[in-house]
Amino acid sequence: MDDLDLFVAARDVTAHTNGMEKHPLRVGLFGIGLEAYWPQFDGLKSRLEGYLGQVARKFARPGVEVCNLGLIDSPEKAMEAGHAFRRADVDIIFLHVTTYALSSTVLPVVQRAKVPVIILNLQPVAALDYKAFNKMGDRTKMTGEWLAHCGACPVPEIANAFNRARIGFHQVTGTLQPGDPAWQEIDDWIEAARVANTMAHNRLGLMGHYYNGMLDIHTDTTRQIAYFGGHLQIVEVEELAALRRDVTAEETAAKLAEFRQSFDIQPDCAPDELERAARTSVALDKLVATKNLGSLAYYHMGTGNAEHEDVMSSVILGTSLLTARGIPVAGEYEVKNAQAMKIMDAFGAGGSFTEYYAMDFDDDVVLMGHDGPGHIKIASGQTKVRPLEVYHGKVGKGLSVEMSVQHGPVTLLSVVEYADGSLKLLVAEGQSVAGPILEIGNTNSRYRFPIGARAFVERWNEQGPAHHCAVGVGHLADRMAKLGALLSMDVVRVC
Repeated sequence: MDDLDLFVAARDVTAHTNGMEKHPLRVGLFGIGLEAYWPQFDGLKSRLEGYLGQVARKFARPGVEVCNLGLIDSPEKAMEAGHAFRRADVDIIFLHVTTYALSSTVLPVVQRAKVPVIILNLQPVAALDYKAFNKMGDRTKMTGEWLAHCGACPVPEIANAFNRARIGFHQVTGTLQPGDPAWQEIDDWIEAARVANTMAHNRLGLMGHYYNGMLDIHTDTTRQIAYFGGHLQIVEVEELAALRRDVTAEETAAKLAEFRQSFDIQPDCAPDELERAARTSVALDKLVATKNLGSLAYYHMGTGNAEHEDVMSSVILGTSLLTARGIPVAGEYEVKNAQAMKIMDAFGAGGSFTEYYAMDFDDDVVLMGHDGPGHIKIASGQTKVRPLEVYHGKVGKGLSVEMSVQHGPVTLLSVVEYADGSLKLLVAEGQSVAGPILEIGNTNSRYRFPIGARAFVERWNEQGPAHHCAVGVGHLADRMAKLGALLSMDVVRVC
């Protein structure tokens, strides 16, 4: 079997994958059967292959390549399939249990790959037509019909073999029928695997240093790579400053035009401040391209170096544009939150930097936001640009963005570091709701949670997260749970 023939491709990679077309998610798929059945039951094999084809067609999507090895029905084929999956460098394997099959036809397939395994226990219909079945009259045909519906039979056998071989696995149980909840669960697994793949190839830039005294955001960066994969690229502020010196008038003008298209620039924004932000934005684009960054965490005071202070006090518009392009930027050197934002973005949910700062007990909502870059693609309306005479607690002044996250379902995500250094994902689902916000040139939103504001804050806090988190649109807790399973991370859902 030629490896090049194994792949059924997919798609054009969307923007939020940030160039991951070089490393698309490779999904291994195979079905199982018993070779002894084929001469006994006419048409059974082709029928089961049809079931497998249904599954394969559901897998097709942008950013995913499917390696479909077909029906594996003997230990010999199982051994060859194991080698094929390893050569194909699959990231995850889906096993479709079509009928009874021996565990010896399964174990060799997954042993060599050493990747997560999802068992698909999907029967063709919700229930047999018992009357029609019993009227068939031919017991051989009846047995063949039975075998076409008894995929659940070998699942305990397979699970036993996996457990004894120390192979972890997950299950999806349901039917092949359109609209069955199993299909949504399969989608969630594929999307979680795609996000894990994105993180495994992401290059996270680190520019500057921690905000002095902000102990909760410190992290073991080696541990970050151990869990998520990817690469941490140290980037010097001087590199950004040097690129900024060489920005041309034409490049600045083009960036100013992009500002006018992307933002609602308020009348009190001075032209020289807009030009300053534009030159910095052009330099940021070049830095990201040169270093091939998929995300960035930054903070640098620049005190004592006028050029550095000038650069770092003018990054907010440029970093907001980068975040909207699928290159999330976390301020205050919040490495853990840069990871959370990248996860959100890879799920196609946005991923904006935020923290809670107050509660409205009258309306039972939590007020959340932050200064610095915002994810303008998930904003309610066009993001405003406002001038600030002071960056609270930070050096300099300049332009800032003001936005609220669009109203509707949202998910909060925090990457949390335990006392022993291990990591977990902390998740909460809620709603972004209408109401007054603080118009102070920051991102600001009102969030309502099903457990209420008081309980949410207490339950979130007791998990020991850093005070920053990422917010994205839509409810993603189920997918986050699957991502955690694939990354061997605990996942705690607050609500």
